[in-house]
Amino acid sequence: MAGKTVTRADLAESVFRKVGLSRTESAELVETVIDEICNAIVRGETVKLSSFATFQVRSKNERIGRNPKTGEEVPISPRRVMTFKASNVLKQRILKSHLARKAKLKTSATAAVS
Repeated sequence: MAGKTVTRADLAESVFRKVGLSRTESAELVETVIDEICNAIVRGETVKLSSFATFQVRSKNERIGRNPKTGEEVPISPRRVMTFKASNVLKQRILKSHLARKAKLKTSATAAVS
């Protein structure tokens, strides 16, 4: 399932078309928003974008891992990782889109057989 990748330029273009700022101002706005999100995450703050997702930094303890090739046990050092948790609104939109696409495929497959 190879989909299109949305880039910063795509976001800036969307802001340009929908908000009416200049292309330069739109690009600066997108950069400012992304920078603020990144800075908050680096500071260890939780970033919650309502109806979209929550980004959070979690600390993971040291643990023992296993090299899948050799089976050798190796220690995995403690680290901080960022987690992404989709909101229920986003999950429902994805599910609705999936079901609609599935129904469309089923309808077109039935029409092709007829």
